[in-house]
Order: sequence, then structure tokens, then C-alpha cells
Amino acid sequence: MPPTQPSKELQVFPNPAPERDYVIRFDVPEFTCLCPLTGQPDFAHFTIEIVPDKLCVELKSLKLYFWSYRNEGAFHEKVTNTILEDLVKAIKPRFLRIHGNWFVRGGIGTHVTVEHRAKGWKPAAPVVLPAPQA
Repeated sequence: MPPTQPSKELQVFPNPAPERDYVIRFDVPEFTCLCPLTGQPDFAHFTIEIVPDKLCVELKSLKLYFWSYRNEGAFHEKVTNTILEDLVKAIKPRFLRIHGNWFVRGGIGTHVTVEHRAKGWKPAAPVVLPAPQA
């Protein structure tokens, strides 16, 4: 069996509960790519929050997708926006937010947050429960 290779292909599967809004959260703490100016490695921790519609993204393909950036040069803002665009294209979610926490280089840390909302989608009002009594 050949070893696993990085891939830009995102596999999907049917949402098991399309009748309701719910949040899927992924933490990707080991993202790497290259600085397009210096060629030095850049490291980031991504948090992805998805309210799926008809499709969900398969985790192994998401891992291989993130791995595919390892030897690519890209600016933080471009990478974060491209990941959002690729996920929206693959699963067409109701809502998607990606937060990239880019680690400090040269004394500066960068945080990039991007969002997508399907046309007409509005989140339900949050439920506020009373504090528990001791």
C-alpha cells in the first residue's frame, strides 16, 4: 500500500442531521506553509466552525488538505481565505468561520478570521440558561 500523500481534494459525506443547525468545530494545531518572501516556515493553529447544510467534510481528507500547504509559499491572509473558499465550494455550508492564529515571527503574531454565510441563513437566538444553584 503506498504511503499517504497530501491532497487538495476534500471528500464529503451527507449531513446526518440536515434538519437542524449544529456546529462542527475542528482544531488544526500543526499547520505549516512557507513564507513567500523568505522561504522560511510559517506555523499556525486553525479553528474551523461549520454549520453544515447537506454535506460535511471528511476528516482524513481535511488532514491531507492541510498537509498539502506544507511546501507552498503563501501569505497568511491568502491561505486563510483560500481554505474558506475551498471548504465553501466543497460542502456549501450554512455558515463557516475560520480563525487562523499565526505564530510569532519577527516579533509579530497574526490573527486572520474569515467567514461565509449562506444567503438568507440566520442563526437561531442563543439559549441562555440560569446559573446553577449551589
